Amino acid sequence: ILNFALTLEYLEADFYQVKGKTVGLSGQAKSLAKSFGDEEAEHVSALSKAITASGGKPVAKPKFSFPVTNQVSFLKLAYLLENTGVSAYNGAGPSLTSKPLLAAAGSIVQIEARHAASIAVLTGMKITPDGAFDKPLSVKQVLAKAGPLIKK
Repeated sequence: ILNFALTLEYLEADFYQVKGKTVGLSGQAKSLAKSFGDEEAEHVSALSKAITASGGKPVAKPKFSFPVTNQVSFLKLAYLLENTGVSAYNGAGPSLTSKPLLAAAGSIVQIEARHAASIAVLTGMKITPDGAFDKPLSVKQVLAKAGPLIKK
């Protein structure tokens, strides 16, 4: 579960820190991409440490391909990625039996939701796309949304 989350965090960190610098972001979008990229990198570090502390080995960072060419397409994909991340954490949460790991995941999912809400406000998209309750996603559902961006 943690390595799956780590892969998603690698994806988000790379999206903001690498792709965000190549599509001509400006204003608030540029500022948010910088901030979010730094926070996603912190998530990568925290999850890597948690995996190691649990006796596991963190997965290697894969390569990614993001089909965005400008600020509009970047923000649209950011909205999708952040909301997918929230739903992925919510889907995996019940499988975590370790209270410290559940607390760490809970802390991260809150930041992912704030990222998603910030992008929604910036773009005029729905702040709560699923209404009053988030719909948890299975691994298969998450891979359907984010998998095409992972090139291994």
